[in-house]
Amino acid sequence: MSTQVCWIEDGSERSATWWSVKEAPPPQQVVIGDDSLSADKAIRLASQGVSILWRGDFQNARHLLQAMARRIDRRIRRPGSASRSAPHEIFHRYRQARMQRARTLAAVLVPFGDGYVIPLRRAQDVQEALAQVRGHEDGPFITPLSDVLGFVGAFEWRKKGVAVPALTGLQTERIYPHYGVFPPTRQEYVDLVADMTLPASMPQDSLAFDIGTGTGVLAAMLVRKGMARVVATDNAPRAIACARENFERLGISGQIDLQQVDLFPPGRAGLVVCNPPWIPAQPSSLLETAIYDPQNRMLDGFLAGLRGHLLPGGEGWLVLSDLAEHLGLRTREQLLAGIADSGLKILDRSDCRPVHRKARDATDPLHFARAAEVTSLWRLGCN
Repeated sequence: MSTQVCWIEDGSERSATWWSVKEAPPPQQVVIGDDSLSADKAIRLASQGVSILWRGDFQNARHLLQAMARRIDRRIRRPGSASRSAPHEIFHRYRQARMQRARTLAAVLVPFGDGYVIPLRRAQDVQEALAQVRGHEDGPFITPLSDVLGFVGAFEWRKKGVAVPALTGLQTERIYPHYGVFPPTRQEYVDLVADMTLPASMPQDSLAFDIGTGTGVLAAMLVRKGMARVVATDNAPRAIACARENFERLGISGQIDLQQVDLFPPGRAGLVVCNPPWIPAQPSSLLETAIYDPQNRMLDGFLAGLRGHLLPGGEGWLVLSDLAEHLGLRTREQLLAGIADSGLKILDRSDCRPVHRKARDATDPLHFARAAEVTSLWRLGCN
């Protein structure tokens, strides 16, 4: 049964189907907004738990959302007592502010008619972008504008792809992310795998596992490095569909077995690669599941299960940033203890520094950690 959102418009009670890709509950109070609404008033309404159903020009709604975001971001970046706080306290305040930002921006709602048509002036054609996220369901509904713009942005990434120079030699050097699957825009981890020499004990026809494949970029890199067969796993259906499409574009589908499982597939391999989410915290969206790993679940699961899935003389490659250490969320001692307690030993480690824009942005509240971040590929073997 559909969830309904209700409001008063022109003196009459109205209702429509509510849809949220994040499964957010429908708003309890809705008012009508148009081109006369200011960003400051929209933020005040949202802070009071009031959502705004937009009836003005669609492009003006986009401008309103951008103005709201600028005002909120200035507050988040405003200097205060944060510099005197512990790193983990700064991080948690930052996360709370970002989640509040998302809730505030989600208060601006847009209506949809049949066929994913937005019945507003100068409305953008988002039919294909919505269909790729929601399927081909029909009928009117209401959803947050911020989500719609996220769908459109993901659709553009999916059309043009992300250049990955390390994939040279395959049918394409681009990866095409789907909505909710993290794009390989930061490629330090890809380059670390590209530059690492395969274990000397591995023949060219050896089997490798890629745990938590996402877009499939690391599985593709393993094929590029000469692996004859790769089993790539993920527990998210969106990631499996995304990786499958990328493997087809890259021309390597015949060498990769995709499995929707949690962590490891059955059996053992000479090389097992994993790039888990780097920060132990709760994700608030599909995309954030590639960044945030609650209670180090995936990291700990990989370490605990690796020994049982390696062939004799095999290696596990753990690709991990130390950002969580700089944020006070995990210590190096905890990581090393997790490796040792799992019956593993460190064979080698390769490091690289970030080159992304945030590492150079001194106004970012987490700049102190991002500027010090190092991403490492840990080569692990069995004791």
